[in-house]
Amino acid sequence: MKTHAIIVAAGKGERAGGGIPKQRQMLCGKPVFLWSVEAFLAAAAIEQIVLVVPVGEADLYRETLGRDGVLVVEGGASRTASVLNGLNALEGAAEDKVLIHDAARPGLDQSTIAALIGALEEADAAAPALPVIDALKRQLGAQLETVARDELYRVQTPQAFRVGEVRKALEALTGPLVDDLAAIEQAGGSVKLVEGRETLSKITWPGDLARMEKELMQTVALPKIGTGFDVHAFAEGDHVTLCGVQIPHDQGLAGHSDADVAWHALTDAILGALALGDIGDHFPPSDPQWKGAASSVFLKHAVSLAQDRGFGIGNCDLTLICEAPKVKPHREAMRQATAGLLGIPIDAVSVKATTTEGLGFTGRREGIAAQAVAVLSPLPASS
Repeated sequence: MKTHAIIVAAGKGERAGGGIPKQRQMLCGKPVFLWSVEAFLAAAAIEQIVLVVPVGEADLYRETLGRDGVLVVEGGASRTASVLNGLNALEGAAEDKVLIHDAARPGLDQSTIAALIGALEEADAAAPALPVIDALKRQLGAQLETVARDELYRVQTPQAFRVGEVRKALEALTGPLVDDLAAIEQAGGSVKLVEGRETLSKITWPGDLARMEKELMQTVALPKIGTGFDVHAFAEGDHVTLCGVQIPHDQGLAGHSDADVAWHALTDAILGALALGDIGDHFPPSDPQWKGAASSVFLKHAVSLAQDRGFGIGNCDLTLICEAPKVKPHREAMRQATAGLLGIPIDAVSVKATTTEGLGFTGRREGIAAQAVAVLSPLPASS
């Protein structure tokens, strides 16, 4: 049994203003519809995603997507027709599950997806919903009539169904629906409501985009930036280790570990971005188990801590400060080693070197200093 997702983005979306359909307007740096696409792509349970778009605009959406894993199909003259087009494009069986979602509801999260999939084990359909908490009134001319709000809900999307059941219910309709759930209701099916969220509110009117941006900015993780600085004095030896690369030299670097001053600074930069102290907090020099240890151990630990908190390394910039040895001949090897350990492209790693024009301890050739900047980027949600 598979689980699919259909994102309906085939409407004109004119009421929201902006000059283009609301699903293509920019929200926190990306088109509204792309928020839902990325949420479903991050859901391990979703095996196929179908994006239903306006007639004649499929290539425009494919170009914006710029990725595999999403099937783009054209919609129809009504929402029901568009949903049926999406259902007919699915590669699955009648008993498969499908989540049908409005592209104009960009605040989809992984817990809602999981709750809806689970709810289909107990009912024919499921949807997120919020209880009505405001007083409800019906206007009758110059008078108002109070409407009881007990057991009333604001129903949102995605709405979850069995593929065969929702297709059959939609094909049997003769009139318009407020949502796909109404088709199951008319067919007498059971419905389970799961907890809805304000971030799932629909963008409909001018001003909704700005309101939604405020909502989402509270949930979107922002990049983190950290800096690191380290110093090691020269000692007896025949090489120094910088960014995991052994560079021949008439001296070595003194340190409890391998004294890789560059990777020590980078480790501190990552830990600083996470507000998790410094390298000494995690690998105390007083602990004999770290004597002579490769600094790759420290850097991998910092990367793992970042990943545990939902961040990957976006890019880093390292500056070595020394009179000798010459760094430039080894710079590409240092970039490659750092990129490989961090798991990022080499063009996201910068390694530079400078001198202090003979000033200070580095100018007197007493040691090497290094400073690093690391940018941590939020990883796509996966649970």
